[in-house]
Amino acid sequence: MVESALLAKFPLFQDVSPAILEKIARISEEISLKEGETVFREGQVADKMDFLLKGSIALRVNIMSKPDSVTVSYVAKSNECFGWSGIVPPYHYTATAYCDEETRILSVRGKEFMEIISENPADGFKIMQRIAEIVSDRLRNSRQALLKTL
Repeated sequence: MVESALLAKFPLFQDVSPAILEKIARISEEISLKEGETVFREGQVADKMDFLLKGSIALRVNIMSKPDSVTVSYVAKSNECFGWSGIVPPYHYTATAYCDEETRILSVRGKEFMEIISENPADGFKIMQRIAEIVSDRLRNSRQALLKTL
């Protein structure tokens, strides 16, 4: 189990009650990955949300007209969230997450996470507002990256 004090450092969980952080900590797991490993693949069923602890992640998408995938975003800041598809219907990853170097992530089980924040609407609202900001930022980054490929 992860310590809730670690979660308190994450921007996504700022000002969230310690009791909620403790519940989220119980459904979280630290994972170590090697350079070149894949965290998840585009189109795969998404059942978790991840946070970068150490290392860097390239988020890439496939484009039908190109033989290679296109990097649409980088996750390189500690405690940054990625893999939000694990908590947003239709629960399929919209990109592939590759480790650019030796990486450690924190993985949170999506279904249980949503149950926790649903039972705690005040904290849940704060968290989902921040998720919306992340989605908006990634959409903007993706759009810019894809326009460069045209």
